[in-house]
Amino acid sequence: MRRSIVLRFAGLSATLGVAAISLLQGAPALAQGSDGAASGAAGAPMVGAPVPWGLDLQQAGGPIKESIHDFNQLVLWIIVAITIFVGALLAYVIWRFRAEANPVPSRTSHHTMLEVAWTVVPVLILLVIAIPSFRLIYYQDRAQEADLTINVTGRQWYWHYAYPDQGNFAFDSYPVQEADLKPGQLRNLEVDEPLVVPVGKNIRILTTGQDVIHSFFVPSLGVQKYTIPGRTLETWMRADRTGTFYGQCNQICGTNHWLMPIVVKAVPQAEFDAWVEGARQRFAAEGGGQPAAMAKAADEGAVLAELRR
Repeated sequence: MRRSIVLRFAGLSATLGVAAISLLQGAPALAQGSDGAASGAAGAPMVGAPVPWGLDLQQAGGPIKESIHDFNQLVLWIIVAITIFVGALLAYVIWRFRAEANPVPSRTSHHTMLEVAWTVVPVLILLVIAIPSFRLIYYQDRAQEADLTINVTGRQWYWHYAYPDQGNFAFDSYPVQEADLKPGQLRNLEVDEPLVVPVGKNIRILTTGQDVIHSFFVPSLGVQKYTIPGRTLETWMRADRTGTFYGQCNQICGTNHWLMPIVVKAVPQAEFDAWVEGARQRFAAEGGGQPAAMAKAADEGAVLAELRR
């Protein structure tokens, strides 16, 4: 009997430990918004990338990720409250109904109000989670008043980007091999040609796949969308800070799935315009422009996505 009580208290301690860890993990996220705003105000370029031994979500680089942070905090505190309640209830039951205090245990097997409560309360909790969850899903789904459109095509194992609103030039983005990394570059995350976007602009992303299913995923911008062959899907993103935001394909797409990085570089509008002028000439000279058939397909994809809005 004593061993049983000890084991129960050990389980309670583990439960409270999980709650404490959750609180500690949630604390950095609460400070991320102010830290990010401070760095943005100071004008320092942001780097959205994983960090060694990171426990929390990546710092938000745009409004979608900030909404994800808010939803994450809501769910975290709900879980913490549930964990504390269940742990406290378990401790009370262990103490109140121990063998010494209840030599003849009750044989009660039903309690109508209690059974109604433990059915209704979880339903209400799920509703509290579901409503903001669906709002976030629809918020991520469609661009409102997009400033420009970028076509993203997933290929084994690199990315193809097209800018139909800027002259319809296109280029491929290949990963930088480890032997070719320069000082300061991140292993397995660098590319030879980043996706360049202007700061503070709503970017409509139209995704498709050429061979198998890939996934366009940039955590710090809160964007994730599958690239499916034969289908055009829409999402959007916005970078509110200058900087470099790293991502990867997170859909198992073959042998080199592990090395299919994404780099989004957010720059001021004037710098973006200058980059566009240079990119038109450079990629045209390199033969990186879209063939007419691909350009037409991209335009049709944009029309279909607009009709779905």
